[in-house]
Amino acid sequence: MHLLEIGDLTSNQVTAIFKLADQASVRKAEKWLNGKLFLLFFPESSLRTRIAFERGIKDLGGECLLFPPETLDKRESLHDVAQYVQNWADGLIIRHPDDGKVKQLAAHSAIPIINAMTSDNHPCEILSDLYAIQKRKGDVRELVFTFVGPAGNICKSWAKAAQVMDLRFNHVCIRGQEVAAESRNYNYYTELEEALPNSDVVLTDALPELFRTNEYIDKYQITMEKMNLANKQAILNPCPPFFRGEEVSADAIASDFFVGYSFKMNLLFVQQAILLYSLQQKEDAAIFNGVNNI
Repeated sequence: MHLLEIGDLTSNQVTAIFKLADQASVRKAEKWLNGKLFLLFFPESSLRTRIAFERGIKDLGGECLLFPPETLDKRESLHDVAQYVQNWADGLIIRHPDDGKVKQLAAHSAIPIINAMTSDNHPCEILSDLYAIQKRKGDVRELVFTFVGPAGNICKSWAKAAQVMDLRFNHVCIRGQEVAAESRNYNYYTELEEALPNSDVVLTDALPELFRTNEYIDKYQITMEKMNLANKQAILNPCPPFFRGEEVSADAIASDFFVGYSFKMNLLFVQQAILLYSLQQKEDAAIFNGVNNI
């Protein structure tokens, strides 16, 4: 099974991945990926996602080879690339700005293709955050999620997650940044003061250069004052890298609202679970000793 975007999954599949993440988090010595080789395509600037994938694979007994994403930009057809590499590899994990390249590989590959981030979406990151929020807050369907910022890959992935998991999702930004595929789960606002009250989870992403203006930041930056408009037990989950003085204020990050750095530890277990689930679906069996059929 490929994972190209969260919208490819059902709520039952997300639940199955989360159950595998539970197992991965408590049974760290199991070598479920013994004999498996994964090809990773990551830029040098990648940090959290790459570390979690590399360590996650090695902890489960697998191996990985690292390539720069530019390897996929050569003239050779990606159809041919997919056909050759599946002779030796058991899966490809790709961070590349061009969503189309990841989809092309998936269209011609018999081994799992995992989207580790494109300019359009970031499924592993959002699944990990959703898992961590569920661990902290319980039933995520009872929460109100509010994303503040332009409709980039993080916002779009949260909107997809809201559709799949039936979440209540608010999006706040200037006009013209609405997510194209609207649904009953999606509510758009241009004023923070309308969306933040009753919000349980406040989400942000690093601002594109076009939005790094005093006018935008003064209106939409998440500060302690703004967080105090949300529910009393609300959490602030800025997608890293975040920048104090831009999408978030320093005092908001220093506050108890901020989920903290250990929140991202779950990225390791969820990405392990994504790999395990993808391989199980490919081989139509629980091929790893000790992993329950799902």
